Amino acid sequence: MGKKKFAAAGLASILLVAMVVAVTVSVTNRNAGSGGVGTSNKAAQAICSPTDYKDECMNSLANANSTDPKTLIEAAFNATIDDIASAVKNSSLLKEAAKDDSTKAAFDVCEEVLGTAIDDLKRSVSRVSELDGSKVDEYVEDLKTWLSAELLKTARHLSSNALAMVTDITSLISSLNLTTLSGESSASRRLFSTDDDNNDPTKWSRRDLLSVRPNAVVAQDGSGQFKTISSAIATVPKKNNVPFLIHVKAGVYKEHVEIPKGAHKIVMYGDGPLKTVITGSKNFAAGTKTFQSATLSVNADDFSARDLAVENTAGPEGHQAVALRVSGDRAVFFNCHLNGYQDTLYAHTYRQFYRDCEISGTIDFIFGDALSIFQNCRFVVRRPMDSQACMVTAQGRVDPRSQGAIVIQGGDIVAEPAFFKAPKPIVAYLGRPWKELSRTIIMQTNIDGFIAPEGWSPWMGTFALDTLYYAEYQNRGPGSNQAHRVHWKGIKHIGSKVAESFTPGKAFGGDFWIKGAGIPYVPSML
Repeated sequence: MGKKKFAAAGLASILLVAMVVAVTVSVTNRNAGSGGVGTSNKAAQAICSPTDYKDECMNSLANANSTDPKTLIEAAFNATIDDIASAVKNSSLLKEAAKDDSTKAAFDVCEEVLGTAIDDLKRSVSRVSELDGSKVDEYVEDLKTWLSAELLKTARHLSSNALAMVTDITSLISSLNLTTLSGESSASRRLFSTDDDNNDPTKWSRRDLLSVRPNAVVAQDGSGQFKTISSAIATVPKKNNVPFLIHVKAGVYKEHVEIPKGAHKIVMYGDGPLKTVITGSKNFAAGTKTFQSATLSVNADDFSARDLAVENTAGPEGHQAVALRVSGDRAVFFNCHLNGYQDTLYAHTYRQFYRDCEISGTIDFIFGDALSIFQNCRFVVRRPMDSQACMVTAQGRVDPRSQGAIVIQGGDIVAEPAFFKAPKPIVAYLGRPWKELSRTIIMQTNIDGFIAPEGWSPWMGTFALDTLYYAEYQNRGPGSNQAHRVHWKGIKHIGSKVAESFTPGKAFGGDFWIKGAGIPYVPSML
């Protein structure tokens, strides 16, 4: 029985990889046989100049028949959308997958993330069409975030090209001898706007929440409108664009909660992380794919949660078992406890900020490719199964222009008492590289002495050791001594200027969504 389970899992993995390959092949085949580029394509050449895959870029613009930079960038994005949609629609592998439950589950995940990739590209196209001189910084940061997320899911060459275009968009404006994409003087542009609607959901302080009537109250004792969180979320309007407050009263809620796409601007608050607990136990060992194992899944933008706990109780035997997965942009978590073992927090994509939170786990218990910044948070390493080592982080960046990074600022990295009671000493590391350009920065943080002197662990062999980006800056505690750290090429020794670039005020390229959250927040070094 065990062999059959692993065989099915292996087949699912092979077919999942095959589908991603199919997407890439469809792009490659369509773009084969590119010809020369005439002088009339000067604008297209300028648009493609910062990209890593110039042939694919030029071919994607071949039918645009325009010198307008907006039109060309939109054409590049639309070419990627068409390739992804065509590959998913015409894949014979999907039909084969439906014949096996385990394999179908893998493809369900693949279809979901590819669908999200298309959505990201579509809103990127919309953002490009809106681009004007007064909001260049704001729009470019949005585009970089959405395209960084899209890199996780699609044919990477065209996706990488699109990201390169928006990363170098101000240089493109100069090379095309334009004032701005809208014709306005660059002197007139302003930085990321903070003139946001006063009704933004992140502007509710704790005092506000207690004085304002919530849209929904969840209580197991019947004192609210709903007894489950999921039933309350089901009442959020589709494509919601106003704050929707959900008060989850004290209690242990045994349910798997999903914040669906379009249910934006939800503010969920509990009565404290020791009183309001959302609990689940889905896990990979029991047959659930990691992506689908989360107790709480956030797929909408502008979600905020405070004063509650989310846990996955599968235990170390469950292997990959996510407590919280965040796949929505501009997510804020304050005074939340996230408890699990392996893969506790899947910081999947986009921009995420965590303040005064506690996160516990064993292996890779913070992973993903979001730009996730943790300020004044506590990281608790738990006791794993015998013979297992522990890693706090496993960051998954895949493109040099991607926004993705895990930044731990002003926190505490400690171990639970049970960690020290194992029959054999447990080795624990700050992290390991999940993907080839893994990027993690730990600064101004207390690191206890249980962390191995080497600091960082390899993933497998020499994979990513030259290409990762790991840095430690101004840390303290017995585990912060760098004298015996690994000497990989990817280990960086940064100064104050670089460290400052990873603070939330700089890294997010605009932090209005945090400033209005009514929570403690420092945009710079602590």
